[in-house]
Amino acid sequence: MIHTYLNETINFNIKYNKRKSIGIYIDAYGNVEVQAPKDASDKSVIEVLEANWELILQKSNEMKERLRGPKERTYEFGETFLYLGNSYPIQISHDESIQQDQVVFEGNRLNIIVKQLEDERIKQALKRFYYQQIKAIVEKSIQKYQSNFKVKPSSIRITDSKTNWGTCDSKRQLTFNWKLAMAPQKVIDYVVVHEMCHMVHMNHDRSFWRLVGKIIPEYKERENWLARSSWKMTV
Repeated sequence: MIHTYLNETINFNIKYNKRKSIGIYIDAYGNVEVQAPKDASDKSVIEVLEANWELILQKSNEMKERLRGPKERTYEFGETFLYLGNSYPIQISHDESIQQDQVVFEGNRLNIIVKQLEDERIKQALKRFYYQQIKAIVEKSIQKYQSNFKVKPSSIRITDSKTNWGTCDSKRQLTFNWKLAMAPQKVIDYVVVHEMCHMVHMNHDRSFWRLVGKIIPEYKERENWLARSSWKMTV
């Protein structure tokens, strides 16, 4: 079926079965399915669709975009990169007098200053910026949540892990992925708390998750953001 609302059109399948309420489901391909009671009217189905219209569009488009995978990066004016959960355009400046390439966040854009206009230099300048930013952000987050713990981290490192957002070893050495700088602050806080909880419980047992939930009750929502958006966190 097709329905247009607020100048947007949604294609959806509808299934009638034994249930009491109307439910909306979006699969991994971005397809929308409505499951409704056998006696549900078309009008009631449309009302539920329209009540959840923006969320349906958002989720469906996210799934479709994820299937397409990360787009090939270009390092030209206007290309956007994530920083603290938001996308910002880059502006590139050429200055041969500087000692090191640098990135300055100006509130509405990422200003990249390089000695030579080369894609690799721009890319490495961005990575260095993320490394520097996430180190300071993580340290501040640890201070924020330290009162929940009797023990402290023995060290904090930033890494380029392909598999982990963070780790904690038996010596309470915490490591964090530099790409976390692209995530919202609340997601970074969750990863920090997650690893700090491993200073107390090394395994993901019930006690561990109880402690995480006590400090960040909505941790699953933040965990889901990473699951949905990690593919976009690239330079």
